[in-house]
Amino acid sequence: MSQSLLLPENHTGPLLRRRFLAVAAVLLLAGTYTVLVLTHPAGLTDGLGQTVALATFAAYLAAALMLLAAVLPELPVATLSLIPVALALNIVLGQFVGSVFIPLYLDSLGTVLVGFLAGRRAGAATGVLGTLIWSLFNPTVLPFAAGAALVGFLAGTAARFGALRRPYLAPIAGLGAGVLVGVASAPVATFVFGGTSGVGTGAVVAAFRSMGDSLLSAVTKQALISDPGDKAIVFLLAALLIYALPARLSGGFAFVRRHRVLGSRGSR
Repeated sequence: MSQSLLLPENHTGPLLRRRFLAVAAVLLLAGTYTVLVLTHPAGLTDGLGQTVALATFAAYLAAALMLLAAVLPELPVATLSLIPVALALNIVLGQFVGSVFIPLYLDSLGTVLVGFLAGRRAGAATGVLGTLIWSLFNPTVLPFAAGAALVGFLAGTAARFGALRRPYLAPIAGLGAGVLVGVASAPVATFVFGGTSGVGTGAVVAAFRSMGDSLLSAVTKQALISDPGDKAIVFLLAALLIYALPARLSGGFAFVRRHRVLGSRGSR
């Protein structure tokens, strides 16, 4: 009887520690985001040589590491191999799309893939880490790390509640995620980044400004146009990539099995 009483405690201790780390990471992400929006500090996008940029980088990195520590015991080797690929995919697509006249981003495809396959915490950590690595040679993306975490969190949430069980559900979930991400990113783009982030999106902001909108209003409208469409495309692309995987590979992810992410498709 004493052994049976000890087993729940042995299992509960690590679980509580992981939950504590996850909550602490979320609070750190939210706190850093809030400070940036309220203070919109100068020098944030001038590289890590600036104290404010270094402090922001350190805060977001600590949050990402805590998220990884919270989920690491549940991650299979496949996920650990997927994350570096996802980071590279985010950066390559984001760098390319940001330089062309397209009012989209496509820089979260890797994040959404990890969120779909490994869950919310792994997706959020991937979003933050991708942004931090990208910021080493493109400092202007650093303020958007919290938004990138939100994308991964929403992707994992959508997958957990069935967004991949039918092909048409993924872009619908992406539209909803895009609205939330757009609302969250607009203040950062306005007060920290100056309202533009790429050739295409900057042109949309300029068009609204020419109609008499304030900067915040113009950026918010641009975000609510660009982000839902962008996330719908990204969620659909990520879902199609996962559908193309052999069942033995997609089924190798504990998150996919536990929550029947692919429905009957995952049991082939």
